[in-house]
Amino acid sequence: MTSASVLDELSCSICLDLLKDPVTVACGHSFCLKCIKGCWDQEDQKGVYSCPQCRQTFTPRPVLGRNTMLTKVLEKLKKTDLQSDVKAPSYAGPDDVECDFCTGRKHKAIKSCLTCLVSYCEAHIQPHYEVPRFSKHKLVNATSLQEKICSQHDRIIEVFCRTDQRLICVMCSMDNHDWHRTVSAAAEWTEKQKTLLQMKGDSQSQIQQKEKEVVEVKQALKSLQAFTQQAVVDTERIFTELISFMEEKRSEVTKSIRAQERAEVSRAEGLLEQLELEITKLKSRDAEVEKLQPIEDPVDFIQSFQSHFTHPYVAKALPQVTFQPQFLFSEVMTLVVPSLKKKTEEFLLAIKKVLGSAYVFVNFPECSDWHGVPSEMELVI
Repeated sequence: MTSASVLDELSCSICLDLLKDPVTVACGHSFCLKCIKGCWDQEDQKGVYSCPQCRQTFTPRPVLGRNTMLTKVLEKLKKTDLQSDVKAPSYAGPDDVECDFCTGRKHKAIKSCLTCLVSYCEAHIQPHYEVPRFSKHKLVNATSLQEKICSQHDRIIEVFCRTDQRLICVMCSMDNHDWHRTVSAAAEWTEKQKTLLQMKGDSQSQIQQKEKEVVEVKQALKSLQAFTQQAVVDTERIFTELISFMEEKRSEVTKSIRAQERAEVSRAEGLLEQLELEITKLKSRDAEVEKLQPIEDPVDFIQSFQSHFTHPYVAKALPQVTFQPQFLFSEVMTLVVPSLKKKTEEFLLAIKKVLGSAYVFVNFPECSDWHGVPSEMELVI
């Protein structure tokens, strides 16, 4: 079996794979033909070419010749299947970004270079860490570069047009957006992050307000029910003494009180349901904000931001809920008094003493989408 050190000697220092179509430059170092041509193509403008390994320079561009001896050695390695000693990166799955440098079956890319516009697997990214001239390249986590490249100019998208509210490349900003308000994607990312923080603060504030209103309504509802129950108890106590004369009237009074209670409870429950719905919507929007906030890539962030927050959501404002739990019985009393006549005068005085000055006036907030329920209701006895 060939040792790892021998395999290292037979590997290209640019792609880190075993040499393919090996060529040897004047300094003695060998590279894949495709790899060294790619490096020197980038140096054509300077007219000075260097060895990626020892940095020796050449002028003019050297003519590359195939290293036949290395080619034969590598062919023997393939035949004897000794390449199994080389640890290969994991292959790309259906949802993974593929390495653009891999030939044949693609490995999973771990980084994308926004300067090269190429994605690299763990092996092929190494020159970006080791070769000095790659040190200024901008690396990001592996991503679909096609979404970050302008389809018109084939340039990286790195500008945001605030006039048109869209991401563009530098060429677009000069051609079609000359007089528009443009900033870098990073600058817009910073602004959108501020907006996101403001939205989060607003959502939290509105949630707290709605939760406070829920507590207030529940407390008011308990107060209403307590007053209602007390009114029923007092009425029962007084009319028990007149059971032989007023059984039917007592039942009517009780039913009237319960009717008031049911109407107001129904209204309160409708309001609670609406408040809970508003809270659910606000929490859902807050969850979307939480998902977007950690995104560091400006383009991904802006695209997600605009797809989720095209229009700001403002929670429905509901007027304050107030209760004045008291009962007015004068209307029922007008039905009772004629039937009692003189015999019930002493009992009427007792009833008036307990209930004559007591009334309930319940005011729930108006809501246009409540069906058939008025905003105010008075029960008069």
